Amino acid sequence: MAELKTASAESTAARVKAEVAAEDLSAQVAALREDLARLSESVIALGQGAKTAVTDEASVMTERVRDKVREEPLTAIAITAGVAYLFGLLSRR
Repeated sequence: MAELKTASAESTAARVKAEVAAEDLSAQVAALREDLARLSESVIALGQGAKTAVTDEASVMTERVRDKVREEPLTAIAITAGVAYLFGLLSRR
């Protein structure tokens, strides 16, 4: 009979440990989900910041090119013709 009580006590202790482990695992999963949510928000913010920086830089470069073409239109035409010629040579191969 004592063996039965010991086995029952061990079984109860094992169940309690399993429940504690399951609760701990659930808490860890919840914390991981929160971390992933924060990480995805950070990545989105970082991407938007990079997009803004690239857009701003492209606008500046576009304005510089426009100003340069207005200042020296013949040079711009000559450069465009040279680039077109090179593309024509490369497309033959």
